[in-house]
Amino acid sequence: MTASIALPRVMRVGAGASAELAEVLKSFDLSRPLVVTDPFVAEQPFFHGILRELRGSGLSPGVFSETVPDPTTEVVEHGVRVLREGDFDCLVGVGGGSPIDTAKAISLVGAHGGRMRDYKAPVVTDTPALPVVAVPTTAGSGSESTRYSIIIDTETDEKMLCAGAALLPRAALVDFELTLGMPPRLTADTGIDALTHAIEAYVSRRANPISDGLAREAMRLLFAHLRSAYADPDDRVAREAVMAGATQAGLAFSNSSVALVHGMSRPIGARFKVAHGLSNAMLLPAVTEFSVPSAPERYADCARAMGMAAHDSGVGEATRALVWELRLLNEELDVPTPYGYGIDADEWWEAAPTMAEQALASGSPGNNPRVPTAEEIVRLYQVVYG
Repeated sequence: MTASIALPRVMRVGAGASAELAEVLKSFDLSRPLVVTDPFVAEQPFFHGILRELRGSGLSPGVFSETVPDPTTEVVEHGVRVLREGDFDCLVGVGGGSPIDTAKAISLVGAHGGRMRDYKAPVVTDTPALPVVAVPTTAGSGSESTRYSIIIDTETDEKMLCAGAALLPRAALVDFELTLGMPPRLTADTGIDALTHAIEAYVSRRANPISDGLAREAMRLLFAHLRSAYADPDDRVAREAVMAGATQAGLAFSNSSVALVHGMSRPIGARFKVAHGLSNAMLLPAVTEFSVPSAPERYADCARAMGMAAHDSGVGEATRALVWELRLLNEELDVPTPYGYGIDADEWWEAAPTMAEQALASGSPGNNPRVPTAEEIVRLYQVVYG
């Protein structure tokens, strides 16, 4: 099977990369960017510095700062109206995965019309949309380097996966200095999100030699440095490593796929308003243990890449170490179970069958080494509840 590889046309990675935004926009002959962000980032000094630099370079930016932690169709529709009223020629997503996903969604609907639900999986949209430049301020979603956007349909409460080359940013400016000082909870949730991307990209049925190399290196960087970034928000070495790992993990799963963890995670986020990275973290150890028997060699490779097991370790030893270390990582990063998070048991049991059907409908579980039935997904939800 041929692998289809797509990457942002331009990637600038390293300290200070965000300061090169005006130069990158000019290189694409773009001058009227709509800068999409959230209310918190919009108040930060670095964001005002970005706007000053754009204006000082002769560009005419507008700002849409009404994004929400889990992007919704309402927010996207509002953003499309702002886009059209301002006659902007591109979008710049500044923030975590939510503002960047929102910018990509606005770009898609703004260029092609319709409603966001028209583009949800299994639809794949490769026809170019308006150019997007991504400037991530967290190290986790990888949205700056992927051809995906996750949007909640406010009419159905469904967390929709939208895919295609139309959603791939034209450029990504990956500046780890923007993540310095991130609070521990956000560091943990986004970091395990990135680790999940890397693991799932590697074990996916759609894995390929290009995504494999990116996923292995992402796993190595993330597992080696995430605890340090969690413990010390200003650890520059750890922050740079985690940021690089998150972007590589994004490139890996964008050119492979995510799998069962993500399929089960999205309904949790939509139904119970759990942050995406946190719901991934809740699921990762149990789903990994469930999946190992169908791809033991691949999961053993993951353990070896992260230094959980020696390079010459046996498959059984390595996979046992993988599950154990993922559980230990959750403990050390204070990842709660759904019960510990405060989700009511009766609501969880009642929602589980619907969440299982939504997970399967997303298509992601079909990429898992062990493809589950709806009943098996319900049982996994019961296992992780806590």
